[in-house]
Amino acid sequence: MRLNKYIAHSGVCSRRAAAELVKGGEIKVNGEVELNPSYMVEEKDIVTYKEKPLQREKHKVYLLLNKPMGFVTTLDDEKGRKTVMDLVKKKVKERVYPVGRLDLNTCGLLLLTNDGDLAHKLSHPSHEIIKIYHATLNDEITEEDLDKIRQGLTLEDGFAKVDKIDFIKNAPKNEVGLQLHMGKNRIVRRLFEHLGYHVNKLDRTYYAGLTKKDLPRGFSRFLTKQEIIGLKHFSGPKVPEP
Repeated sequence: MRLNKYIAHSGVCSRRAAAELVKGGEIKVNGEVELNPSYMVEEKDIVTYKEKPLQREKHKVYLLLNKPMGFVTTLDDEKGRKTVMDLVKKKVKERVYPVGRLDLNTCGLLLLTNDGDLAHKLSHPSHEIIKIYHATLNDEITEEDLDKIRQGLTLEDGFAKVDKIDFIKNAPKNEVGLQLHMGKNRIVRRLFEHLGYHVNKLDRTYYAGLTKKDLPRGFSRFLTKQEIIGLKHFSGPKVPEP
C-alpha cells in the first residue's frame, strides 16, 4: 500500500493531507524519514508519526457531527483552541479525522471517519459533492446581487459560481440558501464579501446526501448502513431546494 494511503487508513488524516505530512518530513519508515508519499509499505515496515507507530484501522467509523461555532476543524490546535475532536472523542475509540473543513465560525454538518478511501473521494473536486448552506447576512440582499452570484463572480483566485441561490422561504431578506459543489476556501463568505455584505452566520445544512434532521447542534451520530452505501456510491437522497 502506498505510504500516504497507509497513513490515511491509520486514521491520522486524509490521503491528501498525509502526502503533505510525508513531504514535510514528519513520517518515518523503519526509523528513517521517508519523503516519498508513493513509497510502498510492506508488512514488515514500521511507520511512525510523532514517534508513535501507526496501524491500519480495521474497523471503519463514520460519524456525522452538527458542528457549533467556535470549534476548529483539526485534530489538534497549536493555539490551544477547542477542536471538533473535543466533541466526539468520548464517542469513538478509533482515530477519526474530519473530511473537508468548516471555518471556526461556520457551523453545520461535518463528516468524520477513518476511511481513507472515502475521505479521498469526497474531497476530490471531480466528484462534485453537493453542499447546501444557510447564510445570514448583515443586511438585506437585493435580487440584483443574487442574480450576480447566480451568473458567477470573478474572485482573486478565479471564477466562482454556485448551483442555486435564493431567499429562505418565510424568512427576512438577509437570509439566503445556496447550493454549490465547488470547494474553494471560504467560498460562500467571499462571494458575499465581494458584493459588500458580511456573513453574520453560516450553517451547512446538507452534505453529500446527509442532513441535520434530528441532530442538535454540538451532537454527533453514527451513519446508518444505507447512508454509508449512499456516500460510497455518491447517491444520497434527492437534493432539496435551498
